[in-house]
Amino acid sequence: MKTYSNRKSGFTLVEILIVVIILGILAAIVIPQFTNASTSARVASLQGQLQTLRSQIQLFKLQHNDILPDLVTNQWAQMAAKTNITGAVDTTAAGVYGPYLESTPINPLNSFSTVAGAVGASVGWVYSITGGQAGIITATNQTATTVGGFNETTLVVQ
Repeated sequence: MKTYSNRKSGFTLVEILIVVIILGILAAIVIPQFTNASTSARVASLQGQLQTLRSQIQLFKLQHNDILPDLVTNQWAQMAAKTNITGAVDTTAAGVYGPYLESTPINPLNSFSTVAGAVGASVGWVYSITGGQAGIITATNQTATTVGGFNETTLVVQ
């Protein structure tokens, strides 16, 4: 005669709770690191964009007899189109300089592309062409304050 055992195999409630607690601890350790990586990536992208802008503004200045582009008035028009020797956008044969940028740069920290002479709402970039601060381009963050004061994000064109 055969005897059958009614014992069912499986995990106990205590074992399942231990696994859930361990997974929770691991998640608490790993998730903040992903958040920091995202912010670090945006800052690195911003630094790269500022370096490119610096190089292109220097090239513009060199080709236009030490005239800086007026990004505040013209936004990115002078940098995204062909210009003549005076720095004016010129689609005729006299427009032999540029374009210096393929597209309008968007600030990765706040997603704005607007250039202004001072920090404000909806401003992505702060740029000056006059006075002792001529040629300085900085970026703004999500709280509409400049990200600068150190070499990585404040790039000076002299």
